Amino acid sequence: MAVDSKPPKLDLDAFISTAISATPAELHSYFESFRNLHTRKLWHQLSLKLMDFFDFPASQPYRVDTFEKFVRDFEVKLNQLRLVEMAVKVSKEISNPQTQLTFLTSLLARIDTVKSPEAHVLLLSAIAHAKLVYGDLEGTKTDMDAAWKVLDTLEGVEGTVNAAYYGVAADYYKAKAEYAPYYRNSLLYLACVDLEKDMSSEERLGRAHDLGLSAFLGDTIYNFGELLMHPILDALDKTPHEWIKKLLFTFNEGAIGKFEALAPLFPREPILQENYAFLRQKICLMALIEAVFRRNADDRTMTFQEIAEETRLPVDEVEHLVMKALSLKLIRGSLDQVDAKAQITWVQPRVLSREQVGQLAERLDDWVKKLNAVEQRIAPEVFVSA
Repeated sequence: MAVDSKPPKLDLDAFISTAISATPAELHSYFESFRNLHTRKLWHQLSLKLMDFFDFPASQPYRVDTFEKFVRDFEVKLNQLRLVEMAVKVSKEISNPQTQLTFLTSLLARIDTVKSPEAHVLLLSAIAHAKLVYGDLEGTKTDMDAAWKVLDTLEGVEGTVNAAYYGVAADYYKAKAEYAPYYRNSLLYLACVDLEKDMSSEERLGRAHDLGLSAFLGDTIYNFGELLMHPILDALDKTPHEWIKKLLFTFNEGAIGKFEALAPLFPREPILQENYAFLRQKICLMALIEAVFRRNADDRTMTFQEIAEETRLPVDEVEHLVMKALSLKLIRGSLDQVDAKAQITWVQPRVLSREQVGQLAERLDDWVKKLNAVEQRIAPEVFVSA
């Protein structure tokens, strides 16, 4: 399909007559509406009707022709963001990646990027995705960066625009096997979409699976709380991947025993098996964080022996583990190598599970009781002195 820079002038009656003769009866009412709204120059209503048409399953074989032969004639009269949304939907019917890319880039030249920055971001994101499918990672990153430069200056952006950017960013980092950026952008993408309406069950399962693996393998991800509270994980229930959900909760709890019990399943995901040593260290770090978190703020000096018991490591490996936790900024504190102790003054804030919130509530309750005891002890003295 060649994309002309300037389409032939529209003969409305000829286009509608040809379309009606070439399409099934269930689409005829759409084309009659197109004729009526175009004749009356009701461009907003026409754009809404076109969106309905492009969403209608039976329109699939006719979408590209309708856009190229009809919409192109009056596209400057339409809301530019709605126009781009139509074009992105239509472009998915173009099977040839290079032709699809040409279709989208030709529209980019016709969009007023200053007056319609959201349309610009949406179209750049779609072009970046087309380049990603085409295998042009460098071009994808260039367009992503250009889209972000505009998106970062905007406020009150429509969800579809944010979703397009974060969606292609997540796919790009997945292709690059960069787990932490994939994890971050994928969660941001999910915040912009309706899981039930915008994603099929297969897409939800795939996204939950990939998020789980990226959480395990991301070298800067040590807090899974945001993912654990997200309904996307429900997609793993009653599937062969359900154990990944269990493993996520296991990491969040720092439960080494449960980790070892699930380890025989790792060969189901070869990449986890290949990175077993890294995962073993990560669960030890999570166990350390959890052990510190459970302690009161005035009881965070731990001997190497205590840490060894919590993490199931030999005592001579504890110092290296604590230094790793300090370097990752998971904790703050100091090491006393002579007395074989770690004094921990701070632990990384976390999104807590309900069980952890319950533990925190118990500690707060104990703290309140201590304050009450102090108050009762000093109250008589204050009364006497008064």
